[in-house]
Amino acid sequence: MTAVPAVATIGVYGFDGPGFIRTLREAEVGIVLDVRQRRGVRGSEYAWANSKRLQAALHEAGIGYSHLPELAPTTEMRQLQYEEDARRGEGKRSRTVLAPEYVSRYTEEVLDRVDLDPIVGFVGNNRAALLCVERDPEACHRSLIAARLERQFGAGVTHLKPASD
Repeated sequence: MTAVPAVATIGVYGFDGPGFIRTLREAEVGIVLDVRQRRGVRGSEYAWANSKRLQAALHEAGIGYSHLPELAPTTEMRQLQYEEDARRGEGKRSRTVLAPEYVSRYTEEVLDRVDLDPIVGFVGNNRAALLCVERDPEACHRSLIAARLERQFGAGVTHLKPASD
């Protein structure tokens, strides 16, 4: 078992492109691990986070990028979460928590089945940042991945967020 020195998590919402890159640099992130199922974000204010633009900005900043679709939730799981969001009166951009059934299904159907060893080996000594869209890690599956890396590999976890408004 390889030890992971540190992992960060980061979401798109609440950032602009330059602020996102600046936050990654300040946290000394060497590689972004994109754990989104769909690598696009709706809304012109987040066009910078669509796959090709984001990869170009990361490359220019000297930060690596890898898409890990095997760690993305399925469309069915996302629909489950949307139903809970509607029940709670929250939108995707204002979500505060993950639905218990979503957490259970994601853990059983994704995290318990993915071998994280090759991912950890690929990251090596780089500080990795798990990327999705939600502003708050507790409202996103990236927090579940980070918690697993912490438990299984001893990774120190930092959740990167945009400056408060």
